Amino acid sequence: MPTYWPENIPRHLEYPTVGVGQLLAAACHLHGDRLAVEDGDLQLTYSQLWEEASAVAAAVEADGVRPGDVVLVHLPNTVWFVVTYLGVHLAGAVVSPVSPLQQVTGLREQIVEVDAVLAISHPAHVGALVEAADGTSLRRIVVVPGSAAAPAETTTPVSESVIGFADWAVERRREFEPVVVDPDALAHLVFTGGTTGVSKGVRTLQRNVVSQITQALAWRMGSLISLDENGRLQFTRYRTDGALVVGETVSLIVGPLYHTQSLLTMCNLICTGATIVFPGRFSPESVLRFIEAKGVTYINGSPSMWQSLLNCPDVRSRDLSSLRAMSSGAAPLDHETLTAMKHAFPRAMLIEGYGLTEGTCLVLSVPGFHGARHKQGSVGQPIPDTEFEIRDADGRRLGAGEQGELWLRGPQIADGYHRHPDKTAEQFVGGWLRTGDMAYADDEGFLFISGRAKDMLVYKGYNVYPRVLEELLTSDPNVDSAAVVGRSDPNAGQIPVAFVVARPGCTVEPDQLLADVATRVLPYQRVREIIVVDALPTSAAGKTLKNELRARLDAAQYNAHSG
Repeated sequence: MPTYWPENIPRHLEYPTVGVGQLLAAACHLHGDRLAVEDGDLQLTYSQLWEEASAVAAAVEADGVRPGDVVLVHLPNTVWFVVTYLGVHLAGAVVSPVSPLQQVTGLREQIVEVDAVLAISHPAHVGALVEAADGTSLRRIVVVPGSAAAPAETTTPVSESVIGFADWAVERRREFEPVVVDPDALAHLVFTGGTTGVSKGVRTLQRNVVSQITQALAWRMGSLISLDENGRLQFTRYRTDGALVVGETVSLIVGPLYHTQSLLTMCNLICTGATIVFPGRFSPESVLRFIEAKGVTYINGSPSMWQSLLNCPDVRSRDLSSLRAMSSGAAPLDHETLTAMKHAFPRAMLIEGYGLTEGTCLVLSVPGFHGARHKQGSVGQPIPDTEFEIRDADGRRLGAGEQGELWLRGPQIADGYHRHPDKTAEQFVGGWLRTGDMAYADDEGFLFISGRAKDMLVYKGYNVYPRVLEELLTSDPNVDSAAVVGRSDPNAGQIPVAFVVARPGCTVEPDQLLADVATRVLPYQRVREIIVVDALPTSAAGKTLKNELRARLDAAQYNAHSG
């Protein structure tokens, strides 16, 4: 348990014993005429969002989808994602989001894995889904209209199982009654990113999602939520300086909603009565333009996104003063990026956190309040009702300052992997989640991530942590971003190799950079080679795909030996 705890923030919370659909329905009723979603000229108030989602729920029921059945949400970021997500939950079904860019093979694998019976797709992507669905459990594919954020030409159904959204969701039920679900029932089957192995569906329960929303709003808004005996959403405020403000927040969602970080951010925003704005295809120019034009107060992103914004000339000319808070996840922020963000967005609080799909989303974070204590390089502290331990390879608990694997426990920790009992048994142990991330904590309970356990290198018997080297590399004024991976060596084991991206207009001298880093680390920690690249491969969520960098090294090594 941390010895330091922020003032006026409860360590333990009371959680509504309702399903996701009931909680978000209560939010829609509370916030009524406030603008909920903006997608170009298409705007929905919370009352209109409720009406559209009710139509989806009625159509889901009419299609024979029962509570607990799985609905595949195959959509880009669009107003129709929000409508679909809420409607599926109102009907008591399970949401399994999937990237609209997923290839046919991957789509088919997910359909089969989760036994999806219904899918909601987009005109620009439905063709691959139709091909993938052939011969599976999928009975119906619904195609939403295009929008400003996700444009598409109107298409006619390409098979008998495909129907347009307007022809499908025809029944409007203003008094639709959300299906009452067991808190232990499934809410999501979200697939892990697969950056280090085979992607797996994480079994996220209704109570996991409701707990996560409750925790996030306590930690970043300063309010406790509850439902009264009539099912009305209530807020009990204990701080007034939070990053999120009920009925006043305007947020730009840039990251993909099929990823857990943006998905849970969307849920949090709906509960607070925020206005969610979709900017469409990402470019730093458009994001900065939307922040200025819409008066955005809150934005969530990843280090790669922040670096794109900081490198854009418009960051110096746009009025970004409306921005109240910037929340960062997916990967740790290096010192240089963090410093640059403070200069570029001086009025915004910077909230760095740590989360993972197996933890529903957020597990550790800097509190979202002005003046909250933060230590450079730390991802913060466990949010309410969340515990962590640092353990060695044998499962023994380690002390302050000792590096080991991060283990987590809390109400937001998921139920395991869908249809993978062996993997579940490996990572979900005795109520704890083994994260696979290397970390250490100081004596006050602030946590520092060293990197993935699978990313750790062993050089001549010594452990080398890439995160430390990446921090040093990006501290060079010519370096924009860096990733360190190991190259197999028969004598040393693994040799640290750095892939480095130069800042715009700058040049990286590999030999000089190697020498500079070598003066700041122990001999066994030295980077042995630097490869300058135009960009690092990243997932849609902004995580560096180190498996691709390793594959590049392996291929080069193979070609050298075979040549």
